[in-house]
Amino acid sequence: LADFKQEVKIFRALILGELERGQNQYQALCFILRLSRNEIIPSESMARLRQKNPQAIRLAEERRGLEQLTMTTVANLSRAWQLSSHIRNMCSEAQEAIYTRDADVKYWLEKGVDGSIFEALPQTTEVSSFQACHATKDLWQPCLCMYSVRLEWYPCLLKYCRSRDATGKGSTYKCGIKSCSKGYNFTYYVPQKQLCLWNEET
Repeated sequence: LADFKQEVKIFRALILGELERGQNQYQALCFILRLSRNEIIPSESMARLRQKNPQAIRLAEERRGLEQLTMTTVANLSRAWQLSSHIRNMCSEAQEAIYTRDADVKYWLEKGVDGSIFEALPQTTEVSSFQACHATKDLWQPCLCMYSVRLEWYPCLLKYCRSRDATGKGSTYKCGIKSCSKGYNFTYYVPQKQLCLWNEET
């Protein structure tokens, strides 16, 4: 979800648990990042553009690379409304698994957001003492978990066309949307490998 007003983007993941291994039915994760200006085209800009064949399944025109993100901080669900009013609804099931990163926290603090929302994860000071979860054998050991998502289609740029009037004077106008695909790889601390079983080596 992109909150353009607050310049926040929210990724939510629901991962089915393995009941025979003592997990819950599913595990919820939320990743909160700063939304950069012009990163995604807002819906107001697209609303004026008529879409041909709206039922068609579309493929992204540009496949962008995988962004590596180290999530160093957890956000408190009950106070996170200061970042975006959507977090409470989107991340209510994630509870203590709402992650963000230092660079974005610094930006939000400079904008006047209350610092009590955030709590640093152990990895920020002790990163060398934790292994990746896929390399950790003990299910109850803390480790660094990885979770990847890919946005297969999102509007990333407006297209402009040129036209000429009767006098030959040229002008440009919005005539379409460029679509992109992009991957995100989140790395974050978990207190036990049991919370990151999808990272096991196969």
